[in-house]
Amino acid sequence: MSGVYVLGLGEADEARAGLVGGKGARLGALSRVDGVRVPDGFCVTTDAFRRVMAGAPAVDALLDRLAGTDPDDHQAVRALGAEVRRAVEEADIPGDLAAEITGAVARSGEGAAYAVRSSATAEDLPSASFAGQQDTYLNVVGPAAVLRHVSRCWASLFTERAMTYRRHHGIDHRAVHMAVVVQRMVFPDASGVLFTADPVTGNRRTATVDAGFGLGEALVSGLVNPDVFTVRDGEVLARTVAVKRRALHALPGGGTREVTVAPQQRERPALTDAQAVELVRLGRRIEAHFGRPQDIEWCLTDDGFRIVQSRPITTLFPVPVPQPVSVPDPVSAPDPDSVPAAGAADGRTPSVYLSVGHQQMMTDAMKPLGWSMWQLTAMAPMHEAGGRLFVDVTPRLASPTTRAALLDVAGKGDPLVRDALETVLERAGFLPRVPDAEPTAPATPPAGGAPGAPVTEADPAIVAELVERSETSLAALDRAIRTKSGPALFDFLAEAFEEHKRVLSDPLSIRAIMAGMEATWWLNDKLGQWLGEKNAADALTLSAPGNITSEMGLDLLDVADAIRPHPDVVAFLNTVQDDGLPFLDDLGKLPGGSGAREAIEAYLLRYGMRCVGEIDITRPRWSERPATLVPLILDHVRNFGPGAAGRRFEQGRQRALQAERDVLSRLRALPDGERRAEETKRLIDQVRAFAGYREYPKYGIICRYFLYKRALLEEAGRLVRDGVLAEREDAFHLTFQELESAVRSHRVDDGLVARRKEAFRSYQALTPPRVLTSDGDAVSGAYRRDDVPAGALAGLAVSTGSVEGRARVILDLADAEVAEGDILVTRFTDPSWSPLFPGVAGLVTEVGGLMTHGAVIAREYGLPAVVGVDRATRLIRNGQRIRVHGTDGYVELLD
Repeated sequence: MSGVYVLGLGEADEARAGLVGGKGARLGALSRVDGVRVPDGFCVTTDAFRRVMAGAPAVDALLDRLAGTDPDDHQAVRALGAEVRRAVEEADIPGDLAAEITGAVARSGEGAAYAVRSSATAEDLPSASFAGQQDTYLNVVGPAAVLRHVSRCWASLFTERAMTYRRHHGIDHRAVHMAVVVQRMVFPDASGVLFTADPVTGNRRTATVDAGFGLGEALVSGLVNPDVFTVRDGEVLARTVAVKRRALHALPGGGTREVTVAPQQRERPALTDAQAVELVRLGRRIEAHFGRPQDIEWCLTDDGFRIVQSRPITTLFPVPVPQPVSVPDPVSAPDPDSVPAAGAADGRTPSVYLSVGHQQMMTDAMKPLGWSMWQLTAMAPMHEAGGRLFVDVTPRLASPTTRAALLDVAGKGDPLVRDALETVLERAGFLPRVPDAEPTAPATPPAGGAPGAPVTEADPAIVAELVERSETSLAALDRAIRTKSGPALFDFLAEAFEEHKRVLSDPLSIRAIMAGMEATWWLNDKLGQWLGEKNAADALTLSAPGNITSEMGLDLLDVADAIRPHPDVVAFLNTVQDDGLPFLDDLGKLPGGSGAREAIEAYLLRYGMRCVGEIDITRPRWSERPATLVPLILDHVRNFGPGAAGRRFEQGRQRALQAERDVLSRLRALPDGERRAEETKRLIDQVRAFAGYREYPKYGIICRYFLYKRALLEEAGRLVRDGVLAEREDAFHLTFQELESAVRSHRVDDGLVARRKEAFRSYQALTPPRVLTSDGDAVSGAYRRDDVPAGALAGLAVSTGSVEGRARVILDLADAEVAEGDILVTRFTDPSWSPLFPGVAGLVTEVGGLMTHGAVIAREYGLPAVVGVDRATRLIRNGQRIRVHGTDGYVELLD
């Protein structure tokens, strides 16, 4: 059936998606899957669409106007879209093109009925399904009607919903072209949708079948409620039979209409259990062909099932897969998104994974170089999924001996993690039970090492020694790495990573961290019992010395002091854009600018290796994009006076001393009070000596990462000069091992980089769960509390106090603009957010725990804070007045 503008459906495949669109490509592929029946038909190719558009200059002019329209002006977009559609439908179809389409209809059966279906080139993608965004027309009879509906399909590329969806996914309207699939109409007894994985929980072993009478459009349009079958391992586990009062049927002369279902049929299942199981078995075959879970549209006639659509389920979070031990070849390396999910369904032992991002306060997707570098330098084995990293805790969870310790540590850090783990444990038979074993190490030792004996002496010299060790090692790395390039660099980095892990696992460092954490827990527990105080350690740790992260925030106040007296400098900084362009040279030319420049450069010298999402080596550092700091500096110029940093630190220190005097005085008044006061004083000294050091190892890691990145970017630059990569940042889409192979072989598959970029875009839209199973269940946990007022948002109390103010919902630090008394509401805060903390009155985050960075710094600054508030950035409006209860762990919405 092939012609210039028509291609038989059996000749279409995914390699021809640019010609036949996403739907046409997948239907063509489906038609060649053993046992799968697809209605016959043909594709009107995108070449036909381009030819018609080329002959319609009015459409081109309207698209120019559309490109210049504010995307938030919905009325204007809607009106222009209607004009574009009208122009497309009225565009002339050249005679030879029309003849080819009508000839294909005649060969397929001129009097037959057809489904005429849009098939855009941006459709049924792994990152965006475009389900329902363009139009389908059913029961179209006759060549003239088919031709008319082909034009209508072309026009549906510009419906408001399709244009909005493309804009949301960053797809240019002009970059998308439309093919049209024309298939013989199927008149089914029943039809519906099959999800080969549970679309709600993500479970890959559980399939869901939605079924109804007649044509499937009644279901997908929401006209009727479906029967729902839950199928797992060849068995129907549950079924819900809907009362089906309406159905959609074809009319004899073309078109469709709603009909009333006979009363005696309304509660009859649209499928038998055996048919549902058979359909799922067919779906598993399709899923195996495409390599990922599918959303499948099906029809059932008296001679069996027909498949009329299959697209990837784009909302599922991927399941971790073990990484290969050998170094992959970047020329032939497989796309990790195409690897089938491992799990109990394939006979392997089920696994339970904990999110690393929730511990590190960075739940965004990472690029391959970022997550592979973290894997290589972490103390525990980690598995990648969806651009995030996970730790397999199955052995610890399966053993009663280690399970209790794991749950205890998880609960102290984040109650939602503990609840998610307990939810998995409640599922009968999911995890095998193993005999008790003698524990060899705590369930989740800090930084991945064994803690050894705790430090009980509050000796500041211990912290000074640890900082000196780290700085000495870092200086040695800086000197050595500057002399390495090419393959020798990667040989050196293999050794550097071992030194990295040695520093990270320094027993004294771990013991110092544990000393601060254990002292905090002891003070909160004992003072809660003895004095009835909640989170008493919060006040006692205000302005604890030696906290590199809180110092980073205060030091930016000093930068503001160097800028505030110079109006020309302030005015200039208000014009600076975070576009990567240098501005410090121009700053130095202004009156007072040289001092301002020196202050910023001194700050960058100490903290320039930091940035939002800093565990991902591919993220731009402050020293690479110093304009990122400008909005924060300007906020400090507006909101603070000279010397604010010193005053704030001293005020915190005095408050801590007063809290200490108060606690000790009240304890001495109790029975056995002198002993209690003496023990408490020792723990207060311990927490103040070591609480600040908790932040230093992360600072050391990021300093080392900055040196690694600088060296790797130089190698990427050489690959660009040699024509191996198109641009330096393409190296970010290779794993570390693949980049090493590219440097050694001078070869990289351009297609691999493109696939990785597309996968990364899709991962950015996913929300990672706290806990993930090998079956695909995404478990985020829940608060099981009865002490939260109605309408309030529950979370974890991490810094005491209560504050009321305006919510500033900020998702990107570059967009930060706060006024005195504002409350920061965001998804997560890693150390890079700390410079914003002096300017806010409270903190609310979606992710976090008692000892994560945001919680530690909130306590340092005395900010009431509640973390782990599910969907906080969506449930709290920017500008809304809220009250943060940092002592009791909830947020009230006041208007």
